[in-house]
Amino acid sequence: MKELTANPMFPIALSLCVYEGFRILQRKTKVSALNPLLLSIAFIILFLKIFSIPLEDYNSGGAVISMFLAPATASLALSIYREFDLLKKHWLPILVSCFVGSVTSMLSVCVLCRLFGFNEHLTASLIPKSVTTPIAIEISSQLSGIPSITVAAVVITGILGAVISPLLIKMFKVKDPAAAGVSIGTCSHAVGTSKAVELGEIEGAMSGISIGISGIITVILALILF
Repeated sequence: MKELTANPMFPIALSLCVYEGFRILQRKTKVSALNPLLLSIAFIILFLKIFSIPLEDYNSGGAVISMFLAPATASLALSIYREFDLLKKHWLPILVSCFVGSVTSMLSVCVLCRLFGFNEHLTASLIPKSVTTPIAIEISSQLSGIPSITVAAVVITGILGAVISPLLIKMFKVKDPAAAGVSIGTCSHAVGTSKAVELGEIEGAMSGISIGISGIITVILALILF
């Protein structure tokens, strides 16, 4: 068993099979709460705990999967290219929306951390929770935060956005697909964008655009203000 789990191919195969299984489950049930990423994380943690598999063994293959994070984010440029005319037409509302969303996210973290008495290192770790992981880790490091906590906050934020965004769109009767995409991308980065792509081409493109714009805005504001 030790030889099997120490092989880098084992965690890769485990992750892919578990994620695909839960993705099929969500597709058949059509229940947004059954997010395949969230369920995969919970299942793998439980699996490692039950079989006493060291995290180092899992990371031997997990690091290979993480390596594709940046290229996967960059691939969103394809949707942006397809909807570039829409971007040029609505560039000002998109820019303002991303700015307001980024500021709201950062200020809400600061206020809540102050209310709960968190120290400055924990606060710095949570500030970039709404931007994509590579950018968030860099911001956290620059602010003397804790990258591992930042990654956890980013994942949780993205999953929550992917799960509840369709419900919020219906609740607030958002009819414009561009507005829906910008809101999802600004608040829940790449994980939310994966859900936006399912909602439609325009939603996915606008969400992908918002990831980059919000990331830049958050970097600038975080380094200036904090």
